[in-house]
Amino acid sequence: MSMTRHSSLLRTGALAFAVVAMSGCATIKGWFNDVKKENIEPPTPLAEHFNNSVAVQRVWSTRVGKGAEKTGALMRPAYADGKLYAASTTGSIEAFDAATGRSLWHKQAGKRSGFIFHRGNNSVRFSGGPSVDGDLVVAGTLEGTLYAFAAGDGADRWNAQLSSEIISAPAIGGDLVVVRTHDGHIFGLDRATGARRWVYDRPTVPLLSLRGNSAPVLLDGVVYAGEDNGKVVALRASDGAPLWEQTLSTGEGRTEIDRLQDIDGQIAVSGGVVYAAGYRGQAGALLAQTGRPVWTHDVSSYSGVATSASQVYLSDADANVYALDLRTGSSEWKQDGLKYRWLSEPAVQGDTIVVGDLEGWVHWLSISDGKLVARERLSKDPIRAAPVVAGDTVYVEDIYGNIGAYRTGK
Repeated sequence: MSMTRHSSLLRTGALAFAVVAMSGCATIKGWFNDVKKENIEPPTPLAEHFNNSVAVQRVWSTRVGKGAEKTGALMRPAYADGKLYAASTTGSIEAFDAATGRSLWHKQAGKRSGFIFHRGNNSVRFSGGPSVDGDLVVAGTLEGTLYAFAAGDGADRWNAQLSSEIISAPAIGGDLVVVRTHDGHIFGLDRATGARRWVYDRPTVPLLSLRGNSAPVLLDGVVYAGEDNGKVVALRASDGAPLWEQTLSTGEGRTEIDRLQDIDGQIAVSGGVVYAAGYRGQAGALLAQTGRPVWTHDVSSYSGVATSASQVYLSDADANVYALDLRTGSSEWKQDGLKYRWLSEPAVQGDTIVVGDLEGWVHWLSISDGKLVARERLSKDPIRAAPVVAGDTVYVEDIYGNIGAYRTGK
Protein backbone atom coordinates (compact mmCIF):
# COMPACT_ATOMS: atom_id res chain seq x y z
CA MET A 1 0.00 0.00 0.00
CA SER A 2 1.39 3.36 -1.01
CA MET A 3 1.92 6.12 1.48
CA THR A 4 3.58 9.52 1.39
CA ARG A 5 5.73 11.15 4.02
CA HIS A 6 8.05 14.15 4.01
CA SER A 7 11.48 14.58 5.48
CA SER A 8 14.55 16.66 4.84
CA LEU A 9 18.08 15.60 4.21
CA LEU A 10 20.85 18.00 5.13
CA ARG A 11 23.95 17.24 3.12
CA THR A 12 27.22 19.06 3.63
CA GLY A 13 25.59 22.19 2.28
CA ALA A 14 22.14 21.39 3.74
CA LEU A 15 20.24 20.11 0.72
CA ALA A 16 16.60 19.22 1.41
CA PHE A 17 14.63 16.46 -0.31
CA ALA A 18 10.98 15.41 -0.23
CA VAL A 19 10.64 11.77 0.74
CA VAL A 20 8.02 9.68 -1.00
CA ALA A 21 7.40 6.16 0.30
CA MET A 22 5.99 3.59 -2.08
CA SER A 23 5.23 -0.09 -1.41
CA GLY A 24 7.42 -0.20 1.67
CA CYS A 25 10.44 1.37 0.00
CA ALA A 26 11.01 5.12 0.05
CA THR A 27 12.63 7.28 -2.56
CA ILE A 28 14.01 10.75 -2.03
CA LYS A 29 13.25 13.25 -4.75
CA GLY A 30 12.87 16.94 -5.36
CA TRP A 31 16.46 18.18 -5.09
CA PHE A 32 15.52 20.98 -7.46
CA ASN A 33 12.85 22.38 -5.16
CA ASP A 34 12.67 26.14 -4.66
CA VAL A 35 15.74 26.99 -2.56
CA LYS A 36 13.85 29.80 -0.86
CA LYS A 37 11.39 27.29 0.58
CA GLU A 38 13.96 24.76 1.74
CA ASN A 39 16.74 24.77 4.30
CA ILE A 40 19.52 24.57 1.73
CA GLU A 41 22.51 26.60 0.68
CA PRO A 42 21.80 29.15 -2.06
CA PRO A 43 23.54 28.63 -5.41
CA THR A 44 26.98 30.21 -5.71
CA PRO A 45 26.66 33.45 -7.74
CA LEU A 46 28.07 33.08 -11.21
CA ALA A 47 31.31 34.87 -11.98
CA GLU A 48 30.66 37.88 -14.19
CA HIS A 49 34.13 37.84 -15.73
CA PHE A 50 35.92 34.77 -17.06
CA ASN A 51 38.06 33.73 -20.00
CA ASN A 52 35.33 33.25 -22.60
CA SER A 53 37.61 31.37 -24.99
CA VAL A 54 35.06 29.05 -26.61
CA ALA A 55 32.47 30.60 -28.92
CA VAL A 56 28.99 29.17 -28.43
CA GLN A 57 26.00 29.83 -30.66
CA ARG A 58 22.46 28.64 -30.04
CA VAL A 59 21.43 27.08 -33.35
CA TRP A 60 17.83 26.30 -32.54
CA SER A 61 15.47 25.62 -29.64
CA THR A 62 12.17 23.85 -29.17
CA ARG A 63 10.04 22.19 -26.54
CA VAL A 64 8.68 18.66 -26.11
CA GLY A 65 5.56 18.49 -23.96
CA LYS A 66 6.48 19.30 -20.40
CA GLY A 67 9.63 17.18 -20.24
CA ALA A 68 10.30 15.09 -17.16
CA GLU A 69 8.71 17.71 -14.88
CA LYS A 70 9.37 16.85 -11.19
CA THR A 71 9.27 13.08 -11.61
CA GLY A 72 12.99 12.64 -10.91
CA ALA A 73 13.50 11.00 -14.31
CA LEU A 74 16.76 11.85 -16.08
CA MET A 75 15.20 12.46 -19.47
CA ARG A 76 17.37 13.77 -22.27
CA PRO A 77 17.29 13.61 -26.07
CA ALA A 78 18.84 10.73 -28.00
CA TYR A 79 20.92 11.39 -31.12
CA ALA A 80 21.48 9.11 -34.12
CA ASP A 81 22.08 9.58 -37.85
CA GLY A 82 21.41 13.31 -37.88
CA LYS A 83 18.18 13.04 -35.91
CA LEU A 84 17.27 13.92 -32.35
CA TYR A 85 14.55 12.10 -30.42
CA ALA A 86 12.82 13.42 -27.29
CA ALA A 87 9.87 12.43 -25.10
CA SER A 88 7.76 13.86 -22.28
CA THR A 89 5.67 12.83 -19.29
CA THR A 90 2.75 14.49 -21.08
CA GLY A 91 2.81 11.68 -23.63
CA SER A 92 4.71 13.33 -26.47
CA ILE A 93 7.48 11.61 -28.39
CA GLU A 94 9.05 13.42 -31.32
CA ALA A 95 11.87 13.21 -33.86
CA PHE A 96 13.73 16.31 -35.06
CA ASP A 97 16.24 17.17 -37.72
CA ALA A 98 19.29 17.62 -35.48
CA ALA A 99 20.73 20.38 -37.67
CA THR A 100 17.65 22.59 -37.87
CA GLY A 101 15.25 21.49 -35.13
CA ARG A 102 12.53 20.82 -37.71
CA SER A 103 10.01 18.23 -36.53
CA LEU A 104 10.15 15.03 -38.59
CA TRP A 105 7.40 13.14 -36.82
CA HIS A 106 5.42 13.49 -33.62
CA LYS A 107 3.14 11.22 -31.63
CA GLN A 108 0.87 12.03 -28.73
CA ALA A 109 -0.38 9.46 -26.24
CA GLY A 110 -4.10 8.74 -26.45
CA LYS A 111 -4.68 10.59 -29.73
CA ARG A 112 -4.47 7.72 -32.20
CA SER A 113 -5.68 4.16 -32.52
CA GLY A 114 -2.30 2.48 -32.03
CA PHE A 115 -1.09 0.86 -28.85
CA ILE A 116 -0.56 4.14 -26.98
CA PHE A 117 -3.63 4.65 -24.87
CA HIS A 118 -5.11 6.20 -21.74
CA ARG A 119 -4.90 4.33 -18.43
CA GLY A 120 -7.91 5.48 -16.46
CA ASN A 121 -7.67 9.26 -16.16
CA ASN A 122 -3.95 9.36 -16.92
CA SER A 123 -2.28 9.36 -20.30
CA VAL A 124 0.84 7.31 -20.86
CA ARG A 125 3.71 9.29 -19.31
CA PHE A 126 7.11 8.79 -20.89
CA SER A 127 9.87 8.93 -18.30
CA GLY A 128 12.74 6.65 -19.34
CA GLY A 129 14.65 7.47 -22.50
CA PRO A 130 14.19 7.73 -25.36
CA SER A 131 16.99 5.50 -26.61
CA VAL A 132 17.73 4.85 -30.28
CA ASP A 133 19.72 2.31 -32.26
CA GLY A 134 19.35 1.80 -35.99
CA ASP A 135 15.64 1.94 -36.84
CA LEU A 136 14.43 1.34 -33.28
CA VAL A 137 13.43 3.97 -30.72
CA VAL A 138 12.31 2.88 -27.24
CA ALA A 139 10.93 4.87 -24.32
CA GLY A 140 9.67 3.75 -20.91
CA THR A 141 6.83 5.17 -18.83
CA LEU A 142 5.88 5.88 -15.25
CA GLU A 143 3.32 3.10 -15.70
CA GLY A 144 6.16 0.61 -16.25
CA THR A 145 5.58 -0.01 -19.95
CA LEU A 146 8.29 0.10 -22.57
CA TYR A 147 7.17 1.25 -26.03
CA ALA A 148 9.08 0.70 -29.25
CA PHE A 149 8.78 2.75 -32.46
CA ALA A 150 10.33 2.86 -35.90
CA ALA A 151 12.98 5.58 -35.85
CA GLY A 152 12.23 6.60 -39.43
CA ASP A 153 8.54 7.48 -39.11
CA GLY A 154 7.44 6.69 -35.55
CA ALA A 155 5.39 3.65 -36.55
CA ASP A 156 4.36 1.43 -33.63
CA ARG A 157 6.55 -1.65 -33.16
CA TRP A 158 5.70 -3.30 -29.83
CA ASN A 159 5.15 -2.68 -26.13
CA ALA A 160 6.13 -4.63 -23.00
CA GLN A 161 4.68 -4.30 -19.52
CA LEU A 162 7.38 -4.49 -16.84
CA SER A 163 7.33 -4.53 -13.04
CA SER A 164 7.69 -0.85 -12.12
CA GLU A 165 8.17 2.67 -13.46
CA ILE A 166 11.04 3.28 -15.85
CA ILE A 167 12.99 6.47 -15.08
CA SER A 168 16.29 5.84 -16.82
CA ALA A 169 17.17 5.31 -20.47
CA PRO A 170 17.14 1.71 -21.74
CA ALA A 171 20.16 0.28 -23.55
CA ILE A 172 19.92 -1.23 -27.03
CA GLY A 173 22.53 -3.51 -28.59
CA GLY A 174 22.48 -6.41 -31.03
CA ASP A 175 19.14 -8.20 -30.71
CA LEU A 176 18.54 -7.04 -27.11
CA VAL A 177 16.92 -4.14 -25.25
CA VAL A 178 17.92 -3.81 -21.59
CA VAL A 179 15.69 -1.90 -19.16
CA ARG A 180 16.16 -0.97 -15.50
CA THR A 181 12.94 -0.52 -13.51
CA HIS A 182 12.68 1.53 -10.33
CA ASP A 183 12.04 -1.51 -8.14
CA GLY A 184 15.56 -2.76 -8.93
CA HIS A 185 14.85 -5.29 -11.68
CA ILE A 186 16.84 -5.36 -14.91
CA PHE A 187 15.05 -6.85 -17.91
CA GLY A 188 16.47 -8.23 -21.14
CA LEU A 189 13.90 -7.97 -23.95
CA ASP A 190 13.93 -9.24 -27.51
CA ARG A 191 14.66 -6.31 -29.81
CA ALA A 192 12.29 -7.46 -32.55
CA THR A 193 9.25 -8.36 -30.45
CA GLY A 194 9.71 -7.04 -26.90
CA ALA A 195 9.35 -10.56 -25.51
CA ARG A 196 11.04 -11.07 -22.15
CA ARG A 197 14.24 -13.11 -22.38
CA TRP A 198 15.44 -12.75 -18.81
CA VAL A 199 15.12 -10.70 -15.65
CA TYR A 200 17.70 -9.92 -12.97
CA ASP A 201 16.19 -9.42 -9.52
CA ARG A 202 18.35 -7.40 -7.16
CA PRO A 203 18.69 -9.45 -3.93
CA THR A 204 18.78 -6.50 -1.52
CA VAL A 205 16.40 -3.55 -1.67
CA PRO A 206 17.28 -0.64 0.65
CA LEU A 207 14.49 0.92 2.68
CA LEU A 208 15.38 4.39 1.44
CA SER A 209 17.03 5.53 -1.77
CA LEU A 210 17.54 8.68 -3.81
CA ARG A 211 15.02 9.31 -6.55
CA GLY A 212 16.77 8.20 -9.71
CA ASN A 213 18.25 5.18 -11.46
CA SER A 214 21.51 4.55 -13.25
CA ALA A 215 20.95 3.75 -16.92
CA PRO A 216 22.33 0.33 -17.90
CA VAL A 217 25.24 0.09 -20.33
CA LEU A 218 25.31 -2.77 -22.87
CA LEU A 219 28.73 -3.48 -24.37
CA ASP A 220 30.44 -6.55 -25.82
CA GLY A 221 27.85 -8.98 -24.54
CA VAL A 222 27.80 -7.62 -20.97
CA VAL A 223 25.30 -5.38 -19.16
CA TYR A 224 26.74 -3.00 -16.56
CA ALA A 225 24.50 -1.18 -14.09
CA GLY A 226 24.68 0.84 -10.88
CA GLU A 227 22.27 -0.05 -8.10
CA ASP A 228 20.54 1.53 -5.11
CA ASN A 229 22.53 -0.72 -2.76
CA GLY A 230 25.78 0.96 -3.73
CA LYS A 231 26.99 -1.79 -6.03
CA VAL A 232 27.98 -1.99 -9.68
CA VAL A 233 26.87 -5.26 -11.29
CA ALA A 234 27.85 -6.98 -14.52
CA LEU A 235 25.39 -9.38 -16.17
CA ARG A 236 25.80 -11.70 -19.12
CA ALA A 237 23.64 -10.19 -21.86
CA SER A 238 22.57 -13.54 -23.32
CA ASP A 239 20.75 -14.74 -20.19
CA GLY A 240 21.11 -12.09 -17.44
CA ALA A 241 23.36 -14.27 -15.29
CA PRO A 242 25.47 -12.23 -12.80
CA LEU A 243 29.16 -12.13 -13.69
CA TRP A 244 30.34 -9.98 -10.80
CA GLU A 245 29.33 -7.22 -8.41
CA GLN A 246 31.44 -4.64 -6.61
CA THR A 247 30.52 -2.20 -3.82
CA LEU A 248 31.44 1.48 -4.32
CA SER A 249 29.14 3.06 -1.75
CA THR A 250 28.77 1.61 1.75
CA GLY A 251 26.25 4.06 3.26
CA GLU A 252 27.17 3.84 6.93
CA GLY A 253 25.32 5.58 9.76
CA ARG A 254 22.63 5.34 12.41
CA THR A 255 19.63 6.34 10.30
CA GLU A 256 18.30 5.25 6.92
CA ILE A 257 19.17 8.69 5.53
CA ASP A 258 22.74 8.30 6.80
CA ARG A 259 22.91 4.94 5.04
CA LEU A 260 21.88 6.19 1.59
CA GLN A 261 24.26 4.58 -0.88
CA ASP A 262 22.81 4.86 -4.37
CA ILE A 263 24.68 4.68 -7.64
CA ASP A 264 22.16 6.66 -9.68
CA GLY A 265 24.25 8.61 -12.17
CA GLN A 266 25.66 7.52 -15.49
CA ILE A 267 28.48 4.99 -15.56
CA ALA A 268 31.14 4.81 -18.27
CA VAL A 269 32.86 1.79 -19.81
CA SER A 270 36.06 2.39 -21.75
CA GLY A 271 39.21 0.42 -22.50
CA GLY A 272 38.11 -2.60 -20.48
CA VAL A 273 37.40 -0.51 -17.36
CA VAL A 274 34.11 0.52 -15.73
CA TYR A 275 33.97 3.98 -14.12
CA ALA A 276 31.23 4.89 -11.64
CA ALA A 277 30.51 6.98 -8.54
CA GLY A 278 28.17 6.52 -5.60
CA TYR A 279 26.36 8.77 -3.15
CA ARG A 280 28.08 8.75 0.27
CA GLY A 281 30.72 6.51 -1.22
CA GLN A 282 33.50 6.51 -3.76
CA ALA A 283 34.27 7.04 -7.39
CA GLY A 284 36.06 4.06 -8.77
CA ALA A 285 37.56 2.24 -11.73
CA LEU A 286 36.74 -1.48 -11.98
CA LEU A 287 38.08 -4.05 -14.41
CA ALA A 288 35.21 -4.82 -16.77
CA GLN A 289 36.08 -8.50 -16.92
CA THR A 290 36.22 -9.23 -13.19
CA GLY A 291 35.01 -6.16 -11.26
CA ARG A 292 38.31 -5.94 -9.43
CA PRO A 293 39.02 -2.34 -8.31
CA VAL A 294 41.79 -0.56 -10.17
CA TRP A 295 41.46 2.52 -7.96
CA THR A 296 38.96 4.32 -5.75
CA HIS A 297 38.64 7.97 -4.77
CA ASP A 298 36.61 9.13 -1.78
CA VAL A 299 33.85 11.42 -3.07
CA SER A 300 30.07 11.46 -2.76
CA SER A 301 28.26 11.95 -6.05
CA TYR A 302 24.73 11.47 -7.37
CA SER A 303 25.37 12.73 -10.91
CA GLY A 304 27.57 10.06 -12.45
CA VAL A 305 30.76 10.28 -14.46
CA ALA A 306 32.10 11.09 -17.91
CA THR A 307 35.51 10.24 -19.33
CA SER A 308 38.04 11.58 -21.80
CA ALA A 309 41.23 9.91 -23.02
CA SER A 310 43.04 10.69 -19.77
CA GLN A 311 40.54 11.84 -17.11
CA VAL A 312 37.29 11.05 -15.31
CA TYR A 313 34.90 13.94 -14.56
CA LEU A 314 32.20 14.19 -11.92
CA SER A 315 30.58 16.61 -9.51
CA ASP A 316 30.28 15.87 -5.81
CA ALA A 317 27.22 16.21 -3.58
CA ASP A 318 27.91 19.95 -3.20
CA ALA A 319 28.35 20.45 -6.97
CA ASN A 320 32.11 20.89 -6.93
CA VAL A 321 33.46 19.56 -10.24
CA TYR A 322 36.49 17.24 -10.23
CA ALA A 323 38.85 15.77 -12.79
CA LEU A 324 40.51 12.51 -11.73
CA ASP A 325 43.37 10.77 -13.46
CA LEU A 326 41.94 7.92 -15.53
CA ARG A 327 44.69 5.49 -14.54
CA THR A 328 45.20 6.29 -10.85
CA GLY A 329 42.13 8.18 -9.62
CA SER A 330 44.26 11.02 -8.24
CA SER A 331 42.68 14.47 -8.27
CA GLU A 332 43.98 16.71 -11.06
CA TRP A 333 41.78 19.76 -10.48
CA LYS A 334 38.67 20.97 -8.67
CA GLN A 335 36.23 23.67 -9.79
CA ASP A 336 34.21 25.14 -6.89
CA GLY A 337 32.72 28.11 -8.77
CA LEU A 338 29.49 26.16 -9.40
CA LYS A 339 29.04 24.99 -5.81
CA TYR A 340 25.43 24.41 -4.71
CA ARG A 341 24.21 24.86 -8.28
CA TRP A 342 23.15 21.15 -8.30
CA LEU A 343 24.67 20.23 -11.60
CA SER A 344 23.50 17.83 -14.25
CA GLU A 345 25.37 14.74 -15.25
CA PRO A 346 28.51 15.79 -17.14
CA ALA A 347 29.36 15.33 -20.81
CA VAL A 348 32.66 15.71 -22.64
CA GLN A 349 32.88 17.77 -25.83
CA GLY A 350 36.37 17.97 -27.29
CA ASP A 351 38.55 19.90 -24.84
CA THR A 352 35.63 20.85 -22.58
CA ILE A 353 33.19 19.40 -20.06
CA VAL A 354 29.57 20.50 -20.38
CA VAL A 355 27.15 20.64 -17.42
CA GLY A 356 23.79 22.27 -16.77
CA ASP A 357 22.58 23.72 -13.47
CA LEU A 358 19.40 24.33 -11.47
CA GLU A 359 18.79 27.77 -13.04
CA GLY A 360 18.98 26.61 -16.65
CA TRP A 361 22.56 27.71 -17.31
CA VAL A 362 24.86 25.57 -19.46
CA HIS A 363 28.57 25.72 -18.54
CA TRP A 364 31.62 24.69 -20.56
CA LEU A 365 34.76 23.95 -18.49
CA SER A 366 38.27 23.34 -19.79
CA ILE A 367 39.39 19.75 -19.31
CA SER A 368 42.95 20.95 -18.69
CA ASP A 369 42.27 23.02 -15.56
CA GLY A 370 38.48 23.17 -14.97
CA LYS A 371 38.21 26.88 -15.67
CA LEU A 372 35.00 28.24 -17.16
CA VAL A 373 35.40 28.92 -20.89
CA ALA A 374 31.79 29.50 -22.02
CA ARG A 375 28.28 29.90 -20.60
CA GLU A 376 24.81 30.08 -22.13
CA ARG A 377 21.32 30.00 -20.68
CA LEU A 378 18.74 27.56 -21.97
CA SER A 379 15.91 28.59 -19.63
CA LYS A 380 15.24 29.38 -16.00
CA ASP A 381 14.50 25.74 -15.16
CA PRO A 382 16.79 22.98 -13.84
CA ILE A 383 18.87 20.82 -16.15
CA ARG A 384 19.37 17.35 -14.66
CA ALA A 385 20.38 14.96 -17.42
CA ALA A 386 23.72 14.96 -19.21
CA PRO A 387 23.97 17.14 -22.32
CA VAL A 388 24.10 15.15 -25.57
CA VAL A 389 27.24 15.76 -27.65
CA ALA A 390 27.35 15.20 -31.42
CA GLY A 391 30.52 16.66 -32.90
CA ASP A 392 30.55 20.43 -32.53
CA THR A 393 26.95 20.57 -31.32
CA VAL A 394 25.57 20.04 -27.82
CA TYR A 395 21.89 19.31 -27.16
CA VAL A 396 20.55 20.21 -23.72
CA GLU A 397 17.14 19.58 -22.18
CA ASP A 398 15.72 21.00 -18.93
CA ILE A 399 13.16 19.25 -16.73
CA TYR A 400 10.24 20.98 -18.49
CA GLY A 401 11.13 19.84 -21.99
CA ASN A 402 12.92 22.92 -23.29
CA ILE A 403 15.65 21.77 -25.71
CA GLY A 404 18.50 23.88 -27.06
CA ALA A 405 21.11 23.04 -29.70
CA TYR A 406 24.46 24.84 -29.22
CA ARG A 407 27.29 24.87 -31.72
CA THR A 408 30.77 25.48 -30.37
CA GLY A 409 33.99 26.76 -31.92
CA LYS A 410 37.08 28.75 -31.12
